[in-house]
Amino acid sequence: MEILGATLRICVDDLETAVPFYERLADGTALRFERGGVSVAAVGCFLLMSGPPAELEVLRKVAATIAVKDVDETLAVLTELGAHIVAGPIASPAGRNLIAMHPDGMVYEYVDRRG
Repeated sequence: MEILGATLRICVDDLETAVPFYERLADGTALRFERGGVSVAAVGCFLLMSGPPAELEVLRKVAATIAVKDVDETLAVLTELGAHIVAGPIASPAGRNLIAMHPDGMVYEYVDRRG
């Protein structure tokens, strides 16, 4: 399993106010999309999310998004290591993803760009 990088997940009250700060900080332009009633802006290593409190409560339980070369391979490794697969693999705007709870209780999203 090849890990390509990680993205920090940040829930914000006002996406429009937060995006310019993170664009300047990361020296990049945000890629924006909507998912399940949540507005998302990806910029650099940051994933900003804003939306209904109930939706954000669920999203806050995921510690980080980890980019991997292949979600299927990641699924096999996580399963072998005793992780609990919470959701996926499924297609998402960023690529295929899955959400897994590690044996220590930490929850992570894994995503590849294979589409």
